[in-house]
Amino acid sequence: MTTASDNVKTRAAIIGCTGYTGYHLVDLLLRHPGAELTYLASHRAVLPDLRDEFPQLSGRLDDEVAQTRPIDFEAIAESADVAFLGLPHKAAMAYAPKLLDAGLRVIDLSADYRLSDQALYEEVYDVKHDDPRNLAEAVYGIPELFRKDLPGATLVANPGCYPTAAALAVAPLLSHSLVKTERIVINAASGVTGAGKSPKPSLHFPEANQAFGAYGVIGGHRHQPEIAQTLSRIAGHEVSPLFVPHLLPVDRGILETIYLEPHDPDVTEEELIDAFVDAYAGEPFVRLRESPPNIKHVVGTNFCDLSVRLTTQGDVKTVVVFAAEDNMIKGASGQAVQNMNAVFELDETAGLL
Repeated sequence: MTTASDNVKTRAAIIGCTGYTGYHLVDLLLRHPGAELTYLASHRAVLPDLRDEFPQLSGRLDDEVAQTRPIDFEAIAESADVAFLGLPHKAAMAYAPKLLDAGLRVIDLSADYRLSDQALYEEVYDVKHDDPRNLAEAVYGIPELFRKDLPGATLVANPGCYPTAAALAVAPLLSHSLVKTERIVINAASGVTGAGKSPKPSLHFPEANQAFGAYGVIGGHRHQPEIAQTLSRIAGHEVSPLFVPHLLPVDRGILETIYLEPHDPDVTEEELIDAFVDAYAGEPFVRLRESPPNIKHVVGTNFCDLSVRLTTQGDVKTVVVFAAEDNMIKGASGQAVQNMNAVFELDETAGLL
């Protein structure tokens, strides 16, 4: 295993590098003092030069790395220690087993290993899961909550963007038994990059610009089961939140406003704040704010900004938590690099601050 004391760089490959998460992985790894980007792979019939896909990488990638290559498991294993999967949902599970068998560590940015219940995955994504063995072994990668599982992990399921913010926002309240779990309402909004790079009518500029609306409400959004799984794990019993996502007319950023009922009607706001301070003391990527956070202050960073407040209407008290993150960084590629750092026992902030 590569450790911080070895003075040997962790060699990284990216399979599926032409999407938004792929670009941000490349950008972050090029800045990483302990990592080396060695292999960019694409499943396209015509293999692109990544500098043509993302001109902002010109002058930063040399010719050998910039030219994407086929998904050749033996060649990837020879040139890399870790493989990031930036493939679509339902596709990653076709590649992860072969990469693992070749001796690589794998960090999957799709949803294919996030839901530990195979039947639930197949219900939510409407496809058979072809890799139940590795599904059972995958580590769910939110370092702030599950760090002890990461060192030496062979397969990391990188969480979704909405679930990351929701988990970080609610976890201190559950771990300190400060709120009831029967009714958790998560009102969330994301920039359009959360929908990926493939063109969709609803993301066409005339449709998305100067617009704001909910989506994924009828039948439930696919991130709801992932949020429920994480909150249930923290609470120690089943939790089923109401999750309502919205599309923001911005490129990047997520803001979530979450409403909860306190266990103790006499709870104070100071007690709530103390729970967050206790939970995240020393965490480099969680910032506690006095005022509700703004996505403008987290875009381009791996930070998740949180704020908790207690409101009173008559005799009814409501706990309100605000969370803001960049859906492309802390919600995707930045967290993937943070997970890589934890897996290889590198400085967790390397390449991210």
